[in-house]
Amino acid sequence: MTEAQDVLFDPFTLGDLSLRNRVIMAPLTRSRAQQPGDIPWELNATYYAQRASAGLIIAEATQVSPQGKGYAFTPGIYSDEQVEGWRKVTSAVHREGGKIILQLWHVGRISRPELQPNGQKPVAPSAIRPEGAQTFIDEKSGMVDVLEPRELTSDEIPGIVEQYRLGAENARRAGFDGIEIHGANGYLIDQFIRSKTNLRSDSYGGSIENRIRFPMMVVDAVVGVWGGQRTGIRLSPTGTFNDMQDDDPVSTYGTLASHLDDSGIAFIEVVEDSFQGNEVEGRPESVIHAIRSGFTRTYIGNGNYTADEARSRIKAGLCDLVSFGRPFISNPDLPERLRQGAPLNDYDPATFYGGDAHGYTDYPLLG
Repeated sequence: MTEAQDVLFDPFTLGDLSLRNRVIMAPLTRSRAQQPGDIPWELNATYYAQRASAGLIIAEATQVSPQGKGYAFTPGIYSDEQVEGWRKVTSAVHREGGKIILQLWHVGRISRPELQPNGQKPVAPSAIRPEGAQTFIDEKSGMVDVLEPRELTSDEIPGIVEQYRLGAENARRAGFDGIEIHGANGYLIDQFIRSKTNLRSDSYGGSIENRIRFPMMVVDAVVGVWGGQRTGIRLSPTGTFNDMQDDDPVSTYGTLASHLDDSGIAFIEVVEDSFQGNEVEGRPESVIHAIRSGFTRTYIGNGNYTADEARSRIKAGLCDLVSFGRPFISNPDLPERLRQGAPLNDYDPATFYGGDAHGYTDYPLLG
């Protein structure tokens, strides 16, 4: 297959960003921020610069405040030192001709007092302990169970929206090309959206309109900094990771998609695959259809796709772009490998989280 025939290598306009191909690097938590301070540094800059041939890099989930932290060694975007660290990353990617946006993250209940300011309880829409959920607090303890969170009061919620707004401003200072809001995988925004985790009786809970109120406040705050053309959101409408579920995901996410369309944001990235538990009575395709019907701009599919599956879904109009996660871990030159049909390096799950350059920046390139 020549490049001219390969839809993965068609240029694409995402909002007002011109992408050289449709191969997107998905956000990937790697837990390698410099300590103390959760500060990105030269090792992270090398890692992302190696992967700059992606049409777009969506940088790893990055906490908007100390309260938003849920895993050891993950980076933040709330201090001047973190901003300077991220500037090293964005500069390295831009020198290689790449584009990179930052994913803003608040974990909500998926944390532990050991990771929270002053040892406080993590916060959530409702005080419901996520069954089976674990988090990583330090290298000695490894993965430990998540405990019951504290329910946010109504008057605290605008302050968390402000954390996202400041994170968006700091990302601009750090040289990013845009923002993706993390609304997936059982973290705070997802906890507000879905009926299993949001049992509130105030204006932030109950009806779909109420459950999406906080997410839309965050979207509006970020759009106020970046504009819609440089803003997107990640969703996982039927994922069960971190003990998540919704009673009616078709209605919930169809309604949310329409509101997101009205907000003017450029894209939605949707986690579709069974890796996140999406095989729920055949509903994923109907949920995807509801989102596609409600949202008129760019749809990024994320589904553990092979290159051929990605091509077929783009050609069928089921998505516009495809984000690849784990293949990018072990193949910094993934676009070129997909272009050539070359073999992919195997990834080593033992080096996914924490550690040094091993399993991070030492995967070989073609040739």
